[in-house]
Amino acid sequence: MKAIILAGGRGKRLRPITDKIPKPLILINNKPLIERTIKYLKKYDITEIIISSGYKSNLIEKFLKKKKNFGCEIIFSNEKTPLGTGGAIKKALRHVDEESFLVLNGDIITNIDLRKILRKPNTIASNELKTKFGTMSIKNNKILKFNEKKDVTDVWMNPGIYHLSKDIAKLIPKKGSLEEIVFPKMVRNKTLETVKFKNVLWFSIDSHKDIEECSKEIKLKKYSKYFT
Repeated sequence: MKAIILAGGRGKRLRPITDKIPKPLILINNKPLIERTIKYLKKYDITEIIISSGYKSNLIEKFLKKKKNFGCEIIFSNEKTPLGTGGAIKKALRHVDEESFLVLNGDIITNIDLRKILRKPNTIASNELKTKFGTMSIKNNKILKFNEKKDVTDVWMNPGIYHLSKDIAKLIPKKGSLEEIVFPKMVRNKTLETVKFKNVLWFSIDSHKDIEECSKEIKLKKYSKYFT
């Protein structure tokens, strides 16, 4: 199976870092995001990887060609203009001959077990939503209590990890969003399933605070087997 890493975003909220380097080369504890994603895939024996890139893609290629010890076949699919997640995948599918493929957002760090979504195509991961802010208990407009950050019970979010059938290529636009155009069609046709993950680590690196919090979290002893 091949995996497509979506690595074309500009990362505007991460300026001034992303004025000089693309988001996939941002360091989390001295290791670039793209390197962490590739090593994550290798844990599940996925060694054929397509990098779908756009902004400063030459720097990503230069880094990966210089770093020759991944033990992976790496293919580059570059966008000359932004195509959206759907368009990026459609272009990358030229390199996919298998019946199904994996897609990962290139700005996430997680320990979600890929084996569980690889059992069946057209399955996406979902993880329990965590609030980024403290919550309040309120009754009759009176604040009763301030609560720390916590999971929001039985509210599920899309962590950006998908196992998809090659057959969905006909649904994917040449330019546009997978999540806003393709997935709603699949939901209406009842052809999209999910595997729920509770108590997993998941970060999307969208801000300077995300870098700081993720760098700190993955150093914890309970995550040492995932992020050594």
